[in-house]
Amino acid sequence: MGKKFKVLLYESMHQEGTALLEEKCDVIYARSYDEKELIDQVSDVNAVIIRANGAVTEKIIEAAPKLKVIGRHGVGLDAIDLPAAKKRGVRVVYTPQANKESVAEHFVALALMLAKKIRLADMALRDCNWQARYELIGTELRGKTLGVLGFGRIGQQTARICRFGFDMRVLYYDPIAFSEAEKELDALRVDEKALFKEADFISINMPLLPQTRHFVNADLLKLMKSGAFLINMARGPVWNETDVVAALQENRITGAGSDVYEVEPITPDNPLLKLDNFVGTPHMSAHTEEAMIRMSMVAKDVLCVLEGKAPEYPFLAD
Repeated sequence: MGKKFKVLLYESMHQEGTALLEEKCDVIYARSYDEKELIDQVSDVNAVIIRANGAVTEKIIEAAPKLKVIGRHGVGLDAIDLPAAKKRGVRVVYTPQANKESVAEHFVALALMLAKKIRLADMALRDCNWQARYELIGTELRGKTLGVLGFGRIGQQTARICRFGFDMRVLYYDPIAFSEAEKELDALRVDEKALFKEADFISINMPLLPQTRHFVNADLLKLMKSGAFLINMARGPVWNETDVVAALQENRITGAGSDVYEVEPITPDNPLLKLDNFVGTPHMSAHTEEAMIRMSMVAKDVLCVLEGKAPEYPFLAD
């Protein structure tokens, strides 16, 4: 006998969250991320949970008359047609607190790799090039200036680690002022030009919106110190990847790192992969055991909506 609700998961998620759903719902999985395939699967679903792949488009929402809630396993909502969901009265819930620690720590990991030249040192060691210890001279984070582009939960946690762990000065750019965080972190809100001029390490944490696409471009990059580092922890299109490659190739900045790319999965011809002053990871900063459990708890809010209760983390209300 079927259960009360039916939920479509675009991808599998941690068993802790899946188990919550399976207690009360029939759980099915997307056969593919193709829009037509998804439309065929949503005709009788009450909820959809999206993770990293695929999109919840207007056509998919329109094809799901029983749809009550869309859950986002994570934070970014750019793959969900929010206006279409709002028009239909479909609630959207997400997990805004789930990955702030994992992504913030990942920024620090990439910053240390760049500053201490760890990737190059590891390669040299594997070649038994002991002389590299005299050639690969690193940089310390302590006392440097951190610039955070986008001062939401992840940006603030990044600043917290750098301020209290490395005694870094904190600058941030954000359309919203965060007075409490400013007091806690002795942070200063500045415009984007001042941030790029003054920061030694820049963490990009902006959401991908029409107004933030290619926000970081050649005009801002040319303001950076020659010894500065730029790290993208947001979405690939928030920076102009071509402009970043040019800055690295011309050694106008010392290094860059990223967990995200304009084209994902990354392709072998991406010029970033050929640069020694770049370090990257395959969009995995949120993938810690702890964060995966927390993100799977989107199941709780999905069930709340289905049962007529108030969710803890709504993005779109009734």
